[in-house]
Amino acid sequence: MLIRQLPHDSALNRELHGEAADWSVTDHLLAAAVDHLAAANWMFASVNSEEGDQPEPPAPVPRPSYERPETGDEETPGEETEETAAPDDRAPSTVQLARFFG
Repeated sequence: MLIRQLPHDSALNRELHGEAADWSVTDHLLAAAVDHLAAANWMFASVNSEEGDQPEPPAPVPRPSYERPETGDEETPGEETEETAAPDDRAPSTVQLARFFG
């Protein structure tokens, strides 16, 4: 029970979840905002450019992978386990954020 109360940036969380432990809700929101702005700028440039001069679509901001260290299997964003589900009084889990932001 004490382990669940550790901060998201604790050494144990970093060991278990890797780079995903360092990403906060704010980091996910900023990455989503950057992706949406890049997409809007790309759409504007696409509409206002010549037929043969279309810009390449923007690459999304790299996000941490959500692999389970013990199996190496990637978690399905919709799949939540007891370890990844966030209680109602805490911030959303990394899996919930990945599902929301795609």
